Amino acid sequence: MTEHAMTEHRTTEHPTAGARRTATPDTASDPAARAWRNLRLAVLEPGDRRREATEALGMSFFRVKALCRIAAAPDPMTLRDLAHDLVTDRPYATLVVDDLVGRGLAERTVNPADRRSKLVTATAAGRAAAAEAERILDTPPPALYGLPAEDVAALDRIAARLAAEVRRPA
Repeated sequence: MTEHAMTEHRTTEHPTAGARRTATPDTASDPAARAWRNLRLAVLEPGDRRREATEALGMSFFRVKALCRIAAAPDPMTLRDLAHDLVTDRPYATLVVDDLVGRGLAERTVNPADRRSKLVTATAAGRAAAAEAERILDTPPPALYGLPAEDVAALDRIAARLAAEVRRPA
């Protein structure tokens, strides 16, 4: 069965209404799907900030994301914690950190609490590169500035609520 066919056959439950629907919702009748599609079209496609960040830093977006996580951490991170945060396995996190170390953006040291594990920190160059990536990623698309202030305020309130839901531990 093709991936497209599997997607068509999967069903999900709407989290609030309990209604069953296909994994590919009808944007004409599902307001949540329509809102997401419109956000995707307005924000993700015309102003591809990920591509802009990868071009500015000269590395894949996954590496950019890893560097930003390392730089934002208040304390050195273990490779295990980094892998967990990035939803990847430890060998791949190690490969990514190896690349960041090779670029002079991160440092790896032995964990004094567990000599079998390593701690990762961003170098000054890594913090500067992460700050540049965050600046690019945080730059709103021009269309957002064209909205009335009350619409921007409503979108800000809704986006903050959605972000809080995403960050809430399971």
